Amino acid sequence: MTEARKPSPGLRLALDYGPLLVFFAFNFLTPGPAIARIIAATGAFMLAMVVALAISWWKTRHIPPMLLISGALVIVFGGLTIWFQDERFIKMKPTFVYAIFAATLGIGLATGRPLLQMLLESAYPGLTAEGWRKLTRNWALFFVFMAVLNETVWRNTSTDFWVGFKLWGAIPLTLVFAIANVPMLMRHGLQAGDAPATIPPQE
Repeated sequence: MTEARKPSPGLRLALDYGPLLVFFAFNFLTPGPAIARIIAATGAFMLAMVVALAISWWKTRHIPPMLLISGALVIVFGGLTIWFQDERFIKMKPTFVYAIFAATLGIGLATGRPLLQMLLESAYPGLTAEGWRKLTRNWALFFVFMAVLNETVWRNTSTDFWVGFKLWGAIPLTLVFAIANVPMLMRHGLQAGDAPATIPPQE
């Protein structure tokens, strides 16, 4: 059996956020009305996600759970978007991603299992069990907040505004939230310089 290899921080960032950048680029560069741009961007997003999954397996002989979940939902909701020519499906997809992650982490908290540690694959070396518990709680609440926020934005704004929110709202919010957790993590065993170079993907 081939042993999994740990990806470099740069590769992990590329795999997590490369497909999303492709989505934004195609939506920006494709001419025509909003529905045409979102359909083209969705198709490119799906292809980029398949490529990311393939590269992950090729380079590391492993696909991270969070990338696999995001990839599966991109393909399902992207396929529905293209088939029905309806952008609502791709707009709903982040809500399902956030909800699945929140539910998974909530189950981990309720059952005392370190599911976040398994999802992030020990990205926080040295973190104590209490640190993992607090981080799990924080991310679970954040994902609930983001699910509600995504639903609010896409149901009450234009497609262009929603795409802008994904780029200039959701990603910065997640980065700020991840950074805000670092002092707590360092109080619970994380060493300076050991903070991960990635955050949960915003697919």
